Amino acid sequence: MKKIIISKLFLYKHRFKIGYILLGFAFTTLLFILPFVAQYGLSEAEMLSATSSYNLNLLSPFEGNLVDLPYRLLQKASISLLGLTPFAIKLPSIIVGLFLGLLLIILLNRWFKNNVSLLASCLVVLSTPFLFLAGSGTPLIMIVFWPTLLLWLGSKIHGEKRPQPIYSFFFAIALLFALFTPYMIYFAIFCVLFVISQPHLRFVVKSLPKFPLVLVSFLVVGGIATIVTNIVNRPDVVMELLFAKNFEFSDFFPNILKGLEPLMAWRDGIKSVFLAPLISLPVLALALIGLLSTTKGFFASRNSIATLLIIFTFIITGFNPDMVIFFILPFAILVAHGLKYLLEKWYGLFPENPYARIAALIPLTILFSTILIPSLLQYVYGYRYNPNIANEFNYDLAILRKNLTDEVLIVNENYDFYKILEDSTDIKVAGDLPLYLPNRFAVLGGTYDGEGMKLERIITSPMKENSDIIYLYTVKGE
Repeated sequence: MKKIIISKLFLYKHRFKIGYILLGFAFTTLLFILPFVAQYGLSEAEMLSATSSYNLNLLSPFEGNLVDLPYRLLQKASISLLGLTPFAIKLPSIIVGLFLGLLLIILLNRWFKNNVSLLASCLVVLSTPFLFLAGSGTPLIMIVFWPTLLLWLGSKIHGEKRPQPIYSFFFAIALLFALFTPYMIYFAIFCVLFVISQPHLRFVVKSLPKFPLVLVSFLVVGGIATIVTNIVNRPDVVMELLFAKNFEFSDFFPNILKGLEPLMAWRDGIKSVFLAPLISLPVLALALIGLLSTTKGFFASRNSIATLLIIFTFIITGFNPDMVIFFILPFAILVAHGLKYLLEKWYGLFPENPYARIAALIPLTILFSTILIPSLLQYVYGYRYNPNIANEFNYDLAILRKNLTDEVLIVNENYDFYKILEDSTDIKVAGDLPLYLPNRFAVLGGTYDGEGMKLERIITSPMKENSDIIYLYTVKGE
């Protein structure tokens, strides 16, 4: 009987390629489906983002409207093409989320072995906080996207055998666009200080050809000068890019505490768009193991990056509690370190025993099942039925588009947001009743007490405590 050699089996030889293909398929499918199963409603931040994006014009960048400009241009294009719908509002984040997930996967694959990077990638890109980011129609995802892109480009500049100058151009362009996102100026400073403090990275920079470095410097300086010139027209933009609207330094530490609440809290009553706890206990344990395992070689570049990024997370959370979501990036690195440590220790116990290596699949399968399945269920059901979270989302737009066709819509709140409907539907939006009563009109979030009209229908929402959201009126006698 012919002896079977496991290493020559097709599934074994291509196990990592198959694993990445399955991960990519599952990730892409979930990214397009789950945001509309779970958080299909719109938060106040999403409605404000859509309004700001749609109102951009050709002169906006020259008038100082620079905050989150790349994302807002993408969102404006999406709404202009698809109309004002939840899908159009969320589509930019879904697109950016696809690239962010890919970047995280290839970044971990570059820094760790295939077995570690594949497992860590599954835990990160299929987690509740990542799926929330990719399903939220706000520029919040950019606070994670730009640093991840810059870290990957930095690793490409480093090169596996020799420095790659061409990537320095891409790094400079990405850094320039990143400066439009709040707090990225601090990350730029972080990158400079990190390169200066790392002897190996200093050597890599010195070994790059001078011509690319000069061009990159001119590109970055020229871009920053353009941004500063435009900011002169809007001094308040400086506040948004460096801190936050209405920020006071006395709020710094309270903001950190507020931001950390949904991170690991298990109690009820937390008012936030983030579903608590954002970090499950098994993932937290892996991250802590990873953090402790990096203390030996802290000054190795990838080891110290995670710790410094955690410090960066605390700093920007002090300016804005929502920025705590940045923890996704350092936690991805720490979880990979934790998995690497556990696998090395297990294989170290049985270096020559193939059965022990196979047996390790059993606890790994159990561990992943206890992390991924509850995380997905938490995301789907938590955003739909947890009252602390569900009340943060507004389902009026989807219900309104489903039930109205050419009526006059009367809105008292978020008028600028609903006004966008006029450009893609036959619905006319008004802030108050017109001087003449139309044949049909609808009141959003209120009733009409005048004469001459009769109540035809009350449109309700199953997702709100006060379910009557739209009152539809017609002329009496018709």
